[in-house]
Amino acid sequence: MIKTNNTVGMLCSLFLLLLVSSCNQSKETEPKDLNPKTAKIVLPDGFVAEHLYSPSDNEEGSWVAMTFDDKGRMITSDQYGGLFRIELPPIGSDTTVKLKVEKLELPSKEEGGEKPKIGYAHGLLWAYNSLYMMVAESPGSELEAGLYRLQDLDNDDKLDKMTKMLPLKGGGEHGPHSIVLGPDSSVYIVAGNHTDLPKMDAYRLPPTWKRDNLFPHILDPQGHATDRLEPGGWIAKTDAEGSKWELVSAGYRNPYDIAFNDDGELFTYDADMEWDFGLPWYRPTRICHVTSGSEFGWRTGNAKWSPSYLDNLPATLNIGQGSPTNLLYAGSANFPDNFRNSLLAFDWSFGIIYSIKLTPEGATYSAKAEEFLSGAPLPLTDGEIGHDGALYFLTGGRRLESDLYRVYHKDHQKIAKKSKTNKSKVSDDIKLRREIEQYHVASAPGTAEKMWDYLGHKDRFIRYAARIAIEHQPVDSWKDLVFAEKDVTKLTGAALALVRAGGESFKEQILTKLTKDIVVNDLSKEALQDLLRVYEVAIFRMGKPDAETKNLISQQLSAKYPSNDNLLDRELVKVLVSIDDDAIVSKVVAALPTLKDNEKDVDNFMNSADLILRNPQYGLDIADMLANIPPAQQIYLATMLSAAETGWTKQNQDEYFKWYHTAFGYKGGNSYIGFIDKARKMALQHVPKDQFAYFNKLSGDSLIGQSGNRLAEKVEGPKGPGQKWEIDSALKVINENSGERDFKRGRELFIAVKCGSCHTMKGEGGSVGPDLTQLGTRFSTKDMLEAIIEPNKVISDQYESKVFHLKDGTSVLGRLMGENDKNYIISQNPYAPQVTRDVKKNQVVDIKVSEVSIMPPGSLNMLNADELKNIMAYLMSGANENHELYQKK
Repeated sequence: MIKTNNTVGMLCSLFLLLLVSSCNQSKETEPKDLNPKTAKIVLPDGFVAEHLYSPSDNEEGSWVAMTFDDKGRMITSDQYGGLFRIELPPIGSDTTVKLKVEKLELPSKEEGGEKPKIGYAHGLLWAYNSLYMMVAESPGSELEAGLYRLQDLDNDDKLDKMTKMLPLKGGGEHGPHSIVLGPDSSVYIVAGNHTDLPKMDAYRLPPTWKRDNLFPHILDPQGHATDRLEPGGWIAKTDAEGSKWELVSAGYRNPYDIAFNDDGELFTYDADMEWDFGLPWYRPTRICHVTSGSEFGWRTGNAKWSPSYLDNLPATLNIGQGSPTNLLYAGSANFPDNFRNSLLAFDWSFGIIYSIKLTPEGATYSAKAEEFLSGAPLPLTDGEIGHDGALYFLTGGRRLESDLYRVYHKDHQKIAKKSKTNKSKVSDDIKLRREIEQYHVASAPGTAEKMWDYLGHKDRFIRYAARIAIEHQPVDSWKDLVFAEKDVTKLTGAALALVRAGGESFKEQILTKLTKDIVVNDLSKEALQDLLRVYEVAIFRMGKPDAETKNLISQQLSAKYPSNDNLLDRELVKVLVSIDDDAIVSKVVAALPTLKDNEKDVDNFMNSADLILRNPQYGLDIADMLANIPPAQQIYLATMLSAAETGWTKQNQDEYFKWYHTAFGYKGGNSYIGFIDKARKMALQHVPKDQFAYFNKLSGDSLIGQSGNRLAEKVEGPKGPGQKWEIDSALKVINENSGERDFKRGRELFIAVKCGSCHTMKGEGGSVGPDLTQLGTRFSTKDMLEAIIEPNKVISDQYESKVFHLKDGTSVLGRLMGENDKNYIISQNPYAPQVTRDVKKNQVVDIKVSEVSIMPPGSLNMLNADELKNIMAYLMSGANENHELYQKK
C-alpha cells in the first residue's frame, strides 16, 4: 500500500510539472492552433487534424456511427435519431466552408405512408449497394430493434426499400452495435450483453453455455445487468440477404465494434465494468482475438471467468479503464507503416485513440498499445478510413457536443503512391487453427479422431479449437476416447468436452477417471489449473460427488494448498470448499490477513494510472482508488469462504468476520462496498443464530449506510427555509457572485439531501443514478438544474426503471435487480435500493421501459439560497476543493 500511495503522489506531482512545462513550451516553441476544436488534439509528428463539421451546432444531434458509400460520401447516424449524408471536401481544402449535409429519409413501410423515425442506430455499413443499419430498442424510434438493409432500387440516389434482416431484442448502449464486411464477403455484426441472442442457423460456439462458476454468486449490488445471463455480448455473421445466420463468438460485456486485419483475422475491443474496479473479478477493457467458436467468459455480477480457464480464451491485450466505442484496422490508410499496420481503438471516456500493434505469436498474436491521438474533452464515438486514405472520426454520444474530424499525414500523397501490399505471412499455427475451425460447423464421421492429438498441442488456441470441433460431434463417437486417454493435457481437454456435451450420466465416471489416473504431484502449474477447472465445471453442472469421490478429490488436492500461486490457490479453495473439505477453512482464515496480490493482479489496476494525467477531473477518482487498492486475493478467498458450511470454529470465525471490518476501509469502484457487504451477509447465514448479533457487529454492520452500497456518514442537514425552485429562479441565485462557496457545506448537503445515496462523486456514493464527478466539465449550470428539477427529460438506459403490466390490469414500477425461475426482483426505493420485492413472472403480461425517472422531483426544494449555491458549487466543481469556485474573490 505504501508503494501505491507514493505512486499516486508522484503521478499527481508529475501532472503539475507536465502542465507547467507544456504551457511554457507552447508559448516559446510551438505555433498556436487558433481553432479550439483542433488545438486540444495531440497527434504524432507528421499528422494533421482538421475539424470539418459540428452536427450539434446545426441541431442535427450527436453522431455515433459512420460509413462511406460507393461514391465516397459519408453516412452518419445520430444516437437518438436521424441519418445524414455528407459530401466531404478534399484534404487540405478550406475547412471553414460549410459542408453539404443531407438528412436521409427512411422508406415508408407502405406506399404513401409516413416516413418512420429512427433512434439508436449504433452501426452502419455500406456494402452490396446497400446501407446496412443496426438499430437498438429506443422509446424514440418507430423501428423495432434489429439489422436492416436499405436499398436504392430505382437508382435515384434515394433509399426506397427497407428490409428487416434480423429482429433483435436489446437496447441502449449495451444493445446491437456495429456491422462490418468480412474478407469472406459475409456481413458480421456485434452486440452488447443487453442484447438477447436470437436463434441461429448454426453455432460455431456450441450453445451449451452455463455460468460454470462455483464462486458464491453475487449480482451487482447496484442492479446493473442483473437480468443478463450468458453468453453475454456476441458476434455473428450472415450473407448479403441475411438468409443464414451463424454465431461466431460470445462471452463479452459490451464490445461496440469489430475489425479484420490484413491476415483476415477478426478482433474486438471489449468494455470493462468500472463499478468492479478494485475487486478480483474486475477485467480491464481488452482487445480480443475473435477466433471461430471462441468464448471470453463474461458472466454477470462476480461470476466472470478468469482468463486462465481452459474453456475460454485470454485477451490479446488488456488496456485498462475506459469506454470502448470503435475499432478499425488502418490497413487502407495513407499512414506510415508503423501506424497503418495496426488496429485503432477508440476510448470515449478519456478521449484516446490507441494504436494496437499486432505481432503473430503461435496461432494468435501478441499486442502492444501506444497512443495515436488524444484530446480533452474528446468523447470519441466512431471512425473509418476514407476513400482518400485519411482517418475520419466523430465525437459525441449521450447528447454531448458532437463534431466530425479528419486526420491525415503530411506525406499522404507520397505514401499513397507506394504499394500497400501486406508483406506479413500467416503463420503455420494460424493456418493449422483455421483448418481445425472448418470442423466447427457440423458433425462429420471421423472428426474426433482427426482432432484428438491437437488436444495436446503446445498452443492454447489450437487446443481450444480442437476441443470445440470435438464438441460438435456426437458424444457416442468419442466418449470412449476420453476414458482411454492417458496424456494429462489431452485428458483434461477431452473431459471438459464431455462434461459440457455429455450430460450428468458421465458424472461419476469422469470424476473417478480424473482422481485415479492423474498424479497431481507430477503436474505443472498450468496442468493442475486445468484439472481444477474441469472439476469445477463438472461439480457445477452435475452436482456434488458422492462421499467416496469427495474423499478421493480431497486426498488428491488438499496438500496442494497453499501453492504460493494466487490463481491456483483460488481454484484449489473453490473446489475444496465445494466438496466440504474439513481443513480448508482453517488454512485460509489463518493466512487471510497476510495474503498478497501478484504483481500481475496489481497491474490490472495500475494500468489505469496513466489516465490520472489524461483527465484530472475523472482521473482523480482513479487516483483515490490506486492509493488504497483493495487486496484482491483476500477478497476472493474470503468471498469463497462465505459458502463454506463446515470447518468453522469460534476462533476462526472471529478472525474471519474481523476481516470484513477491515475490508470496508479499502477504496474500490461504485459496487465495491455492496459486494463486500453481500459476501459478509452470506457468511452470516452459517453462524449459530444465538451468535448472529455478535458476528454482525464484529464484521462492521454499523459501518454500512442505509443504501447498503456505501459507508455511513453523519452530516448536518439543510436549515432552510426552502422553496419550490424553478430553473430560472435557481439559475438567477447561483449566478449571483455574493458570498463565498463553502466546499464542506456543499459536501454535507450532497449527502444530507440523499444525492450520495444514488449518485457517486469522486468514487464515493451509490450508483442508482449516474456518476456526477464529471458533471461540471460537460454540462452548464442550466443543464444541471434541468436534470435535477426536470429529471424525466433525459433518462439513461443504464439507470432506467421498468413498468411490469400484470394480468389483473394493474402495473408495478421498479428497477429490475435480478430474477429467478419464479420472480422478477425489483427495487422501488432509490434511497434504499437493497430493499426489494418480488413480482411473480406468471402474473406479468408485458414489461415496458418507464419514461419516469427514478430520481424524485423536488430534491432542491428544502434548501435556502445559500445552501443551493453551496450544493451546486460542489456539483460544478466535481468535488474538487481546489476548484476556482472556492477561490476567494
